[in-house]
Amino acid sequence: MVWDEPVPIGRDQARATYLAVRRTRPVSGGDVPEVAKELPGEVTLYPGHVLVSMDLDTMDETSAQVFTIARAHGLVCYDPQRDLVHNVAPLGVYEGMQLHTGDGMIVHDPDLGLVNDVLATLSPQNPFVALVNFGRHFLQVSPGYELEYKENTLIRAMVPELAEVQRAFSEYATGDRSFLARHTWAQTT
Repeated sequence: MVWDEPVPIGRDQARATYLAVRRTRPVSGGDVPEVAKELPGEVTLYPGHVLVSMDLDTMDETSAQVFTIARAHGLVCYDPQRDLVHNVAPLGVYEGMQLHTGDGMIVHDPDLGLVNDVLATLSPQNPFVALVNFGRHFLQVSPGYELEYKENTLIRAMVPELAEVQRAFSEYATGDRSFLARHTWAQTT
C-alpha cells in the first residue's frame, strides 16, 4: 500500500494505517491518482491510499517496482507480507546502494529505517542481509551475527547482538567506518 506521509513512519504506524484502511471501502470513479496509473499489479483505490495486489510468484520483482515508483512520487510504501515500511528518507550516502536479503528482496537506495528493520528479520528463511555498493564495497551479515565486509579484501567479525549489527549497518550506510575499529576482524582466504 502506498500513501503520503509528511515524515518517516515506523512499522507499527504503517501496519496500523494499512489495517485501518483495509477496514474501509474502496473508492470507484473520479480522478485516479497519477501514481496508481504507474503501479504494476492489481490496483485498488482507497481515500488517500493505493493498494497493490500481486501474485506470490512475482512478488519480489513487483514489490521492487512498487517501491521505486512510490519513492519517485515521495510516498510511503508498506509491505504487509514482510511487515516492512519503505520511507522516502533518510537515505544513506551512497547513491545506488542496494539492500539484498536472503529471501529475495532487493531495494535500491533503501531508507535507513528499512535497513534497520530488515536486519531484525534474519532467520533460516532470510539467511543474509547485505548492503552493496557494486564495484566498491559491501557489508553483509548472516544469522549468528557474522559480519562480512569487503572493500579490497574480505574480512569477517562475529558480533554479539542484533543492536550492534544494526549500528554497524547504519554506520556503513552513512559513510562512517567506526564499525571497523570496534570489532576484531579476520581476513578470509
